[in-house]
Amino acid sequence: MASPVNPIPDTHRGLIPHLAVQDAAAAIAFYVKAFGAQEMHRMPAPDGKRVMHAELRIDGHPLFLADVFPEYGGKGPADLGGTPMTIHRYCRDVDAAVRQAEAAGAIVVMPPADMFWGDRYAQLQDPFGHRWSLASHRQDLSPEQMMKGMEEAFANAPPQCR
Repeated sequence: MASPVNPIPDTHRGLIPHLAVQDAAAAIAFYVKAFGAQEMHRMPAPDGKRVMHAELRIDGHPLFLADVFPEYGGKGPADLGGTPMTIHRYCRDVDAAVRQAEAAGAIVVMPPADMFWGDRYAQLQDPFGHRWSLASHRQDLSPEQMMKGMEEAFANAPPQCR
């Protein structure tokens, strides 16, 4: 008798981002170069031109992606005028990670800076329109310390940011 199949594979626990992009093959190459992703598998679409599904691993965690399929309602950031979400990644050296991603073609939206919540933090946009935040945790702060830091940061911010 066959053993039962695990309904939640051990390698796929938790939330898994599933990105839609124009030119998934180029996106795979970018994520390998920018973030050290490992390509686990790629399934071509029946048309032979697009990627129906691919799985990458970044820092040991899965990332799914596929080409957009407008004929099935699939859209990517370019079709929507941007993306409303950000993918967050902690890394040992955020400055080095930003340099690597920028060299691979990412646009630095917010350069690395020390933040009031204790992280050194940056934001990027990849060439396919997806937004990424990268951080290195530097300090463990209490909620009170973070609130004080936030108040100080926003006291010096332009009026439209307060």
